[in-house]
Amino acid sequence: MNTDIEIEDFEIGAKDTYRDNPLLKKSGVKVEYTQEQVDEYIKCAKDPVYFAENYVTIVNVDVGLMKFKMWDFQKEMIKVYHENRFSITKCPRQVGKTTTSVAYLLWLTLFSDTQNVAVLANKGSLARDILGKYQLAYENLPMFLQQGVLVWNKGNVELENGSKIIAASTSSSAIRGGAFNLVFLDEFAFVPNNIAEEFFNSVYPVISSGKTTKIIIVSTPNGMNLFYKLWMDAINKKNNYRTFEIHWSMVPGRDEAWKEETIRNTSLRQFQQEFETEFLGSSNTLVSGHKLQSLVYKDPIAVHDLLRIYEYPVKEGVNESKKDHLYCICVDVSEGKNLDCSAFQVIDISTIPYKQVASYNSSSITPILFPTVIYNTARMYNDAYVLVEINNNPQVADSLHSDFEYENLWKVFTGNKQPQQLSSGFARGIQMGLKMSPQVKAIGCSNLKTLIESDKLMINDFDTYSELTTFVQQKNSFKAEDGANDDLVMSLVIFSWVSTQKYFKEIVNHDLRKQIQLENMNQVDDEMLPAPIIEDGLEHDFEIMGGDIWEVANGGDTYAGFIKKLTDRM
Repeated sequence: MNTDIEIEDFEIGAKDTYRDNPLLKKSGVKVEYTQEQVDEYIKCAKDPVYFAENYVTIVNVDVGLMKFKMWDFQKEMIKVYHENRFSITKCPRQVGKTTTSVAYLLWLTLFSDTQNVAVLANKGSLARDILGKYQLAYENLPMFLQQGVLVWNKGNVELENGSKIIAASTSSSAIRGGAFNLVFLDEFAFVPNNIAEEFFNSVYPVISSGKTTKIIIVSTPNGMNLFYKLWMDAINKKNNYRTFEIHWSMVPGRDEAWKEETIRNTSLRQFQQEFETEFLGSSNTLVSGHKLQSLVYKDPIAVHDLLRIYEYPVKEGVNESKKDHLYCICVDVSEGKNLDCSAFQVIDISTIPYKQVASYNSSSITPILFPTVIYNTARMYNDAYVLVEINNNPQVADSLHSDFEYENLWKVFTGNKQPQQLSSGFARGIQMGLKMSPQVKAIGCSNLKTLIESDKLMINDFDTYSELTTFVQQKNSFKAEDGANDDLVMSLVIFSWVSTQKYFKEIVNHDLRKQIQLENMNQVDDEMLPAPIIEDGLEHDFEIMGGDIWEVANGGDTYAGFIKKLTDRM
């Protein structure tokens, strides 16, 4: 609780104020401190919690200006900030996280010389709002605790002890070139993934190079993004971040009755994400949310020119018990719009489950250079089979064929007004890659769902995993939700379509669909009473039409009496 500390403050004349603001002292003002003021100053300088409890002023919606009455978890939150170089806090809405953070930033800039602090948020306006709360608390400090002010505006504050604090949106250029002692990242889960990653890649090495520099990350969860990865890596001791979690029940007055009322006025899903702080993906995702939460990503064993490698190619002679593994590369070429990326996935197709062994995406690679990246990767992975999407730019596929003369480039047959079919040869109706039609996408999406949910395709790459959490149904198709990317997922959609093709089965010498069908039939058999089985002596085949599995009769016509949607079972 706040102690009622009453220490006589000194007054300053109008000429000693900062730009005629009677609440701010300008730099260079000479004052005489009483012994009582000196003692209190020392107490505040030693203990940020003591300072926050007794001298920080906040605005309460009901009361107006009032002293900051701290709850226990807020005191602990400040201690975590103070005692750790790297901290990450997961918290619900409306728990005073901003006020608590402002109190610590105020203490740091007041009682430590030459501290350079950056306050960053997903929007510049939000960062400036945080700085505004800092300024409000500063103006309501007694004069004997204030530093003289050199700069005071909506974007930055500079004090005579050399400490500075700026507010900006989170981006790679926000603090580039600066030397910062502390970077505070607010609502980091709401920073678009591409921007968040660019920020860390460009700025983090500079920040972390010092011995005392701090990074404080605070956010409410917002799906499986970089904030989620940093949090989970911290939980699993893969990074040096100290985790701090706040639960809604820590706030006095919040009980089960409050919970029920909040759910009634919002929704269960919103409550789970914003108050239970669960990492929920988007709703209506292609892959079920339950399955997405169970997926486990890995750190790449190597990164080479944006190619994230999770397994090196298995080659004959390296291990005599193993033969060369088969690999395929499915390529999604950028449309050249906004932050659209060119991407590809490298899949080990030697055995089931198939495995994602490498992944690549870039928003800056040009169609001229992209074929070189694909070619080098394909050669490394045992001359992998390559299929390129050619809707927007056939140049990539054409270059692989003509310039590199790459032999394992898959073609697609489009003749006789039939659906596109995977091919290897040259004939009339052959094109150098795959056109992503609604039919191809429907089959690919349906099969991708089946592959992942039945554990027949193992995903290792976090970026791919993150895209899956925002790959949602929109009208009669699936695509990335607004502000998200789906280039890596679409590469997997292409692969999933490939895995249904007859030519693919000839290459890998197995039929995945029959295996899944057999597993499901065995499961049904286990759940049913014994029954006689009559063998007709005929071989059966299956084909995918619109994502459904159909049995093909002896005459070649689709037998309409037998259909099973695998996606409904899984």
